[in-house]
Amino acid sequence: MLQRTQLVYVCSPGNPSGKVMEIEAWRELFALSDRYGFVIAADECYSEIYFDEASPPLGALQAAHQLGRDYRNLVVFSSLSKRSNVPGMRSGFVAGDAKLLEKFLLYRTYHGCAMSPVVQSASIAAWQDELHVIENRRLYAEKFSSVTPVLQQGLDVELPDAAFYLWAHTGQSDTEFARQLYRDYNVTVLPGSYLARDAHGINPGQGFIRIALVAGLAECQEAAERISQLAASR
Repeated sequence: MLQRTQLVYVCSPGNPSGKVMEIEAWRELFALSDRYGFVIAADECYSEIYFDEASPPLGALQAAHQLGRDYRNLVVFSSLSKRSNVPGMRSGFVAGDAKLLEKFLLYRTYHGCAMSPVVQSASIAAWQDELHVIENRRLYAEKFSSVTPVLQQGLDVELPDAAFYLWAHTGQSDTEFARQLYRDYNVTVLPGSYLARDAHGINPGQGFIRIALVAGLAECQEAAERISQLAASR
C-alpha cells in the first residue's frame, strides 16, 4: 500500500479527538515519506487553540526543523477560521516545499478565486493581531473547565490535547443518542460514526459524539447539563 501511496493527509491537532502528533510520530512519518516518496499534507487549522500558553502544539514545519530535515514533500495548511472565529471568510495560507507550492500556485490560479479586497484587508488585520487569539484561547479554556466535569457525570470524556471540542464515549448508539438529544433536549452534537467509515466491519467513531464548545459559556453550561440528563436517563 505504501508503494502506491501518493499523499498522506494529517490533521494535528486532530479532528475529532483533539490529539496532537508528537515528535516521534513525525519522525516515523518523515522516514516513510522519504522512503516511499509520498507527499505529507498537514492540516493545522486548530493549531492555535490549546490550553498551555507555554506549550503550543507541535507543527509539521517545526517538527521537520527540529529533526534537521528540510521541507521536501511537506505542505502545511492553516486558516483564520478557527483562530479568529471567521469561518465564513475562507482565508488561510499554505506553506512548505517550494517545488510543491509552485505547482499548487498554478493549480490555484486556474481553479480558485481571488478574495475580495474587503476580505483581504480583514485577513491582514486578523493575521497581524495575536491578542484576540490569546483571548479566544482563554474563553475556550474557561468553557472546557466548566463543561467537562459536568459531562463526566454521564459520559466517558477527557480534556483533549488541543482544539475546541470534546470527544465523548456514550456507551451506546451515537446516532440514537444524538437524535434523542436533539429531539428531547434541543442540543445538537455530531455522531462519531458520521466522521468515519466502516473498515473490516468496524466504524472507529461508533459510540462517540463530538461536542463543539463554540457557543458562549452560559449556553455551553446549559447544553452540558442537558447532555448529562440524557446520559443519566438511558
